[in-house]
Amino acid sequence: MATTTLTKDNFRETVTSDGITLVDWWAAWCGPCRMFGPIFEEASDKHEDITFGKIDTEAQPELAAMAKIMSIPTLMAFRDGVLVFSQPGALPESALEDVIRAVRELDMDDVRKQMDEQAS
Repeated sequence: MATTTLTKDNFRETVTSDGITLVDWWAAWCGPCRMFGPIFEEASDKHEDITFGKIDTEAQPELAAMAKIMSIPTLMAFRDGVLVFSQPGALPESALEDVIRAVRELDMDDVRKQMDEQAS
């Protein structure tokens, strides 16, 4: 599956859908972003059941500000509409695969329970 360009118009709808969505926050001038880009693209071909989105922080500054992006690249993982991972820095392929595996293995009922407890 190819990556999807995310904008302020389709971001919320994409990350709140069922399943897993990985988001790569990047910019063309960013060297580490250019290194991570092909790794992210390759993973999107391997994991066709996951939505892979890319957000150009230069083209979407309001979205980057809303998400409090301080460093790029930043990888975010959403599962069933819940942000479950966010980390700046380019990841090697093996680390990205570890993130994907961990997100797949999450017990979302437990995650929601913990969120409810924290909100109380």
